[in-house]
Amino acid sequence: MTNLGDSTFRATGPSPANVLLHNLTIVDAVSVDAAAGAVWVRDGIIVAVGSEAEVRAEVDDSVVPIDLGGAHLTPGLINMHTHFSLALPGERGSYVSSLGAHGIALYMADGARRALHSGITTVRCVAERDHADFALRDAIENGLLPGPDIYTAGQALVCTGGHGHENDDTLECDGADDFARGVRAQIKAGADLIKVMISGGIAGEHESIDTPQLTRAEMESVITTAHAWGRKVTAHAGPASVIAEAVELGLDCVEHGYELTPEVARAMAAAGTALVPTLIVTRCASFFDELGVPAWMQERSLAAGPRHVESFQMALEAGVRILVGSDMPPFWPFEGTTAVVREMEHLSAFGLGAVETLRAGTIESARWLGIEDEVGTIEVGKKANLIGLDRNPLDDISALRTLRWVMKNGDIVRDDRLVVA
Repeated sequence: MTNLGDSTFRATGPSPANVLLHNLTIVDAVSVDAAAGAVWVRDGIIVAVGSEAEVRAEVDDSVVPIDLGGAHLTPGLINMHTHFSLALPGERGSYVSSLGAHGIALYMADGARRALHSGITTVRCVAERDHADFALRDAIENGLLPGPDIYTAGQALVCTGGHGHENDDTLECDGADDFARGVRAQIKAGADLIKVMISGGIAGEHESIDTPQLTRAEMESVITTAHAWGRKVTAHAGPASVIAEAVELGLDCVEHGYELTPEVARAMAAAGTALVPTLIVTRCASFFDELGVPAWMQERSLAAGPRHVESFQMALEAGVRILVGSDMPPFWPFEGTTAVVREMEHLSAFGLGAVETLRAGTIESARWLGIEDEVGTIEVGKKANLIGLDRNPLDDISALRTLRWVMKNGDIVRDDRLVVA
């Protein structure tokens, strides 16, 4: 089993409730103008932003100054395709699948901590085992565990034998009424959104990416029931024909979109359907090798890579809203960085560019979740979910590789300048 030691993560002590962050450059994807300044944080909320002189003129006498050493201060990242209980075919997947209720809860808690240390302050979980994600979400909210804010779909809905049916992170349904019950079951458990598998995928041995898996009536049942309860729906989907039908029915987001066409991309843009491309999943051979993923899955994944990029670029040309999601564990050490940063590098390199990629990983994802008034930018009144970098990500998104400082709700959870005993 892979050893993921935290040698790069630095422990911190209790954070003061009232701090002045200074000697920094404010980098906000809403504005392309990075500016030297300061940020006043009190009780986990940003109460002032501006030049250091302006902010110092506002602070009270109890404020504790924290020198960030010239860091570029950016909003915390949002990962919109996360599985803390991911169990792919292979040796490590078999280990994760073998964990009982207590073991999987601890495994997921460890993943949440690692994600936070990687600069991810909010995640959208899109299929987790046995509803352990709800307990994890609540424990983080109550300060019992370190981790990002969690918005979760609970178990993904899938037809009998459909994509992901092998694990308890899905719920098998058949027929429109059964899928409606599945939606209500997730909402009853506390789901913030609904995830449904409407086609085959890379990880299913007895399916292909373009296998349709739900009838129109089943898709319509999921979408209309979820919307009636005020929940958005995202769908694991590969082929254009299946996506087109779901978009027509009101689908809010597509995961992967391996085989889009220009016509379907334009339909998505017109309908406001977002795309989480997860480009990294079709170009991660070393990750699969590390996990012992079987050859059939590796071949299917890597072979889909060129078409996957073409689909992404069709979405860009059509004006589809792009959101950041790694699918791989976002904290996973991969190609000299973490999976979430590598995904953002792919997005930028294949046409999105640095500024829009940072927006996709911050404010655009916040807007899809409906929390843009709380996170996604560095503004007064928002949560102090912040990360510090050595370089400016608006110039080159690879600056995220220089992450060295993380704050969540006003608590400093990582500071690489501290010495660990």
